[in-house]
Amino acid sequence: MSCFLRGMQLTPALPRSSKFFENSAYLNTGTGRGSYAKTSPAIAEIKAYIALRDRALSEAAKLETEAALKRAQIANDFVVNCLKPARIPYQAQCLPEAEAAMERERCRDIELQLTELQGTPPGPGSLAA
Repeated sequence: MSCFLRGMQLTPALPRSSKFFENSAYLNTGTGRGSYAKTSPAIAEIKAYIALRDRALSEAAKLETEAALKRAQIANDFVVNCLKPARIPYQAQCLPEAEAAMERERCRDIELQLTELQGTPPGPGSLAA
């Protein structure tokens, strides 16, 4: 006879007072805007992209090849895109504004550094212009 006919529970239910839910990084921080804790996966991912950009920049400064410079430029452009302010339902998925402003300034500095390494002036659509 099937377990469905007897009413057997296939998996044990989690107790409602589970420590997982109490300590979760996804709980509301109480700011009233429905934002998440600063350790959200989206923020960690943005910080990982920033670290990759910094690594690509140090590699470009060391090697000074066209490919390494292009990789660093692409990584910097991607970080700039990640630092744009998010729309209303996605505000918890971006860095706090003070930290984002500091990183945007670093992106401008890195763009200047990359153009210096390339030996060409910044283009009209660049941050450094």
